[in-house]
Amino acid sequence: MRYARRDIFMFDLNAYLKEQRGIIDRALEETLQRIAQAGRLRDAMRHSLMAGGKRLRPVLCLAAAGAVGGDAGEAIAAACALEMIHTYSLIHDDLPAMDDDDLRRGKPTCHVAFDEATAILAGDALLTLAFEVLLEAGCSHPRRAAQWLRAGRVIARAAGCRGMVEGQMRDMAAEAHRLPLDDLRRMHALKTGALITASVESGAILGGGGPGQVDDLVRYARRIGLAFQVTDDILNVEGDPALMGKAVGTDEARHKSTYPALMGLEASREYARRLIDEALQSLAAFGDAAAPLAAIARYILERKR
Repeated sequence: MRYARRDIFMFDLNAYLKEQRGIIDRALEETLQRIAQAGRLRDAMRHSLMAGGKRLRPVLCLAAAGAVGGDAGEAIAAACALEMIHTYSLIHDDLPAMDDDDLRRGKPTCHVAFDEATAILAGDALLTLAFEVLLEAGCSHPRRAAQWLRAGRVIARAAGCRGMVEGQMRDMAAEAHRLPLDDLRRMHALKTGALITASVESGAILGGGGPGQVDDLVRYARRIGLAFQVTDDILNVEGDPALMGKAVGTDEARHKSTYPALMGLEASREYARRLIDEALQSLAAFGDAAAPLAAIARYILERKR
């Protein structure tokens, strides 16, 4: 059973995203001001954390909490932690030792705006702040401490050597040679998909979702996580740098394995469409409560940046 397409298009995703981003941005700003000491380090953290961006991961976390019938506001600390972890990974990815990028979200990357050592420390600080925020939320809600522990474990696993960091390691190791398609899928399931899946899973846990609901949402998340990377690879070939806020054509210049390189552009587009259709099928049991998640899936397929 497919999710009703008319429900996707009736849902005002732009208004929803604007509202959710506002909530997330205010919470991130408040957390920085409250916890991080004023100075160069906080300035560098803020430079990258508040530089804009889609806020996809925290929005998915809040939307998943709502889809299972929970109060999305109860998951705001996890949403903030996820964005901090994502931002730390971008700061480190942009470093000269990694991708050596000068622009991120249309602004100078952290090591360009400050310096390399400060950027490394800003990334480190955001990663550790994320887990301080998660643990603080669990301590503040002792009756729900078990949920916060579960959510924290899911996020930690996705961020580290069993997820995103291992995926980045594999990505770097693969630059010198062409990966088979199955290896590329496994790499991106770690590098990109793990944190996206953790965003949805942690939101479902904190929203009080049952095992079946969490399983359905994890299936949804794994498919949109892979679709996100496929569309990212496509945009690196044919995207508009002015819209994306970063250079295009860099994957080919670095001889990276990508879906367009292995499958071709049209086959990559069809693969992304199939993944999104499968993601939407996983939402069938949630009805209107999953309208934001369904609309986000469609946005991933059609995004221009």
